[in-house]
Amino acid sequence: MININVGGVPEHFNLAWHQAMEDGAFKAAGINIRWQDVPGGTGAMCKQLREGELDIAIALTEGVVSDIMQGNPSRIVQFYVNSPLRWGIFVNAKSSIQTISQMQGHTYAISRYKSGSHLMAYVNARQNQLTLAEDDFMLVGDLEGAREALGKNEAQLFMWEKFTTKPLVDTGEFRMIGECHSPWPCFVIVVREAFIDKHEDELPRILHIVNTYCRELKNNTNAPQLIAQRYGIKLEDAAQWFKELEFACSPEIEEQQMSTILRELVSLNIITDIPRLNDICYPRHLIPVL
Repeated sequence: MININVGGVPEHFNLAWHQAMEDGAFKAAGINIRWQDVPGGTGAMCKQLREGELDIAIALTEGVVSDIMQGNPSRIVQFYVNSPLRWGIFVNAKSSIQTISQMQGHTYAISRYKSGSHLMAYVNARQNQLTLAEDDFMLVGDLEGAREALGKNEAQLFMWEKFTTKPLVDTGEFRMIGECHSPWPCFVIVVREAFIDKHEDELPRILHIVNTYCRELKNNTNAPQLIAQRYGIKLEDAAQWFKELEFACSPEIEEQQMSTILRELVSLNIITDIPRLNDICYPRHLIPVL
């Protein structure tokens, strides 16, 4: 039995991992998954990968690519969710900001620099002809930190996964003024190089179990009810999210698709140049387009 430290956001996207653990699927394959909920998101997970606290993370594509290019000794081993992430743009319910056009000059609460909540601000700015300055951001750590910052008007804007945050809209604490969709597959599975070197034979077993449970979850007609109950989301919101969800369910990474994503990240100044694919992805899973 090998112990593997795996991290992910405490959100509905990772339900398949939890179902596999609860069913004992990993342990039956000789694998003990030690799961960590990481409310700080991708930036926090990248830090934990660097420091060896995590072996595997399920994190946002843009943040992972950016951090690997800055020296994180990890590799993307597959896409996890192919569909884009629906980011909600939130303000305190009492805020005078009513529309995206009024965002200019206000402070964004972000979990960490180079996290999704930071990088997607630039995506939204480009889409809406807004400009951003380095001092437009305030570090808050996670959703709870954002609630405090917006409540005290220390920050005025917050971008986070729509359906995770919408319960705060339903209770009247936040108001959502718009959405921004990531222009690429939103989640990847990223693994420390040291783990790959030591456990390369176990990696296919882990991915096979995860992909099997993702397929089963997507084919489960009762999944929206399960998600609503387990994550405190309204049934209609869970159903909408589930309808749009597309798991990757395969370790194959098409080189053309990855190259397109990298070019898009360069155009947004999220990364400065296009790296070799082998420096970002696990080479054995890269598939050339013939």
